Amino acid sequence: MKNISIVLVVLTVLGVSCNQVEPPEPVGPVPSERHLAWHEMQYYAFIHFNMNTFTDMEWGLGGESPEQFDPTELDTRQWARVVKEAGMKGIIITAKHHDGFCLWPTETTEHSVKNSPWKDGNGDLIKDLSEACKEYGVKFGIYLSPWDRNHAEYGKPEYVADFHEQLRELLTNYGEIFEVWFDGANGGSGYYGGANETRKIDNKTYYEWDKTTEMIRELQPNAVIFSDGGPDIRWVGTEEGFANETNWSIMRRDEIYPGWPRYKELRSGHEDGTHWLPAEVNTSIRPGWYYHPREDHQVKTLSRLVRTYYESIGRNGNFLLNLPVDDRGLVHENDVEQLMALRRQIDKDFADELGKGLKVSATNVRGNSSRFDADKVNDADADTYWATDDGVVSASITFNFDSPTEVNRIVLQEYITLGQRVKKFRVEAEVDGTWQKIDEQTTIGYKRILRFDAVAASKIRVTIVDAKGPVTLSNIELYRAPNLVTLPEIFRNREGMVTLSTADKNVTIFYTIDGSEPNSDAM
Repeated sequence: MKNISIVLVVLTVLGVSCNQVEPPEPVGPVPSERHLAWHEMQYYAFIHFNMNTFTDMEWGLGGESPEQFDPTELDTRQWARVVKEAGMKGIIITAKHHDGFCLWPTETTEHSVKNSPWKDGNGDLIKDLSEACKEYGVKFGIYLSPWDRNHAEYGKPEYVADFHEQLRELLTNYGEIFEVWFDGANGGSGYYGGANETRKIDNKTYYEWDKTTEMIRELQPNAVIFSDGGPDIRWVGTEEGFANETNWSIMRRDEIYPGWPRYKELRSGHEDGTHWLPAEVNTSIRPGWYYHPREDHQVKTLSRLVRTYYESIGRNGNFLLNLPVDDRGLVHENDVEQLMALRRQIDKDFADELGKGLKVSATNVRGNSSRFDADKVNDADADTYWATDDGVVSASITFNFDSPTEVNRIVLQEYITLGQRVKKFRVEAEVDGTWQKIDEQTTIGYKRILRFDAVAASKIRVTIVDAKGPVTLSNIELYRAPNLVTLPEIFRNREGMVTLSTADKNVTIFYTIDGSEPNSDAM
């Protein structure tokens, strides 16, 4: 009986000790609750629809007449439905672009929908869209251009008061806003109430950004604020649709302001950043941001959209894809077709998670505690994580398959609640008893996705080579995505040599030169 009591006491002590292992201390800046909610959004829509849609321009000058805004079939429910079906989680609408035309009946200017023929001047597009978003369960965001080429007082304090009032109207009358988006383009030539001149402002001070931020925090405390330099999320420094492979979610924010000339640094962030300032990757599904009929045949290909997905979401960014609503007031059918093709392909790529339930082991576990054990990376719980002891900034975690299994995708996520820390990592596969390096990269952050040629692996090993502190990985997923099958692109050089290529190099092309139907026996 004494022996049994002693064993029970020992087991109890071990259990208490296990539970008392403390989590790692945060490293560097950490995300706020609004940041964490934004990271989970991942993929959402930008909608450019405004006066430029009807003038066939990208940047209106400000002297356009409200009479020109006259969509014939405007249906914001179609926008929200398309976005939902495409797997996107929100919409950000250009409530006012640089030309100053407002899509809601603002009290600050006559240059708005209230003086347009649409709905006989009784329309409120922002209201319609916010209600459509609620109906379809997608979040709603606002783009408001600080620059206003219509306003007669732009460049003077009087305009700033109107700008703030426009913002107040948008933040108080249309329900919850998940993101407020400020463009970095500010000051230049414009109509300006008929002056038709060039006006310059100080981007850092003119708009009273501190007051602007304070208003947003008061009226929409859960909304993140976007600009070149935040204060919450940043532009990625390009509109081509990618983040750099090294992408820190932190930056020396106090150096940055709208129109910041060192914008290329936004693509990678700052390893020694002082604030949590993650990157949003914005690009358009067409060459332009606004609808132009001449671009109906220039919608991005599936392979291009898939690449953008992996180079934004897969590189620790969020993906903001622009849909230029056409002059009918609809998301164009060509755009819808490609959006749905992207949805289908991404669903296929991540249909079958191969790492779920596999035996996982690690070279170091914090305090040998089950709370931080290796199996926390494949337990489908975002709030648990594998962690290492203090001072251990290099460690490995290994997945063991029951039999050789083909893998060509790996998803990695840090537990960013405690900060972003991984500086370098390596992925290897054991094939026929030999370890082969698949890839070696730098940052992970909220999410990193690696694509590689399929390997028949008995084991997959992830090694954190270097980090800013103890390792904290919350999730690792393994997939065997299908090959991306698209029509081949045909190139002919000056010498007449013809080359056929596809987005996925693992796809075999069969062709004929006599007009007959190609098959597996063809060239």
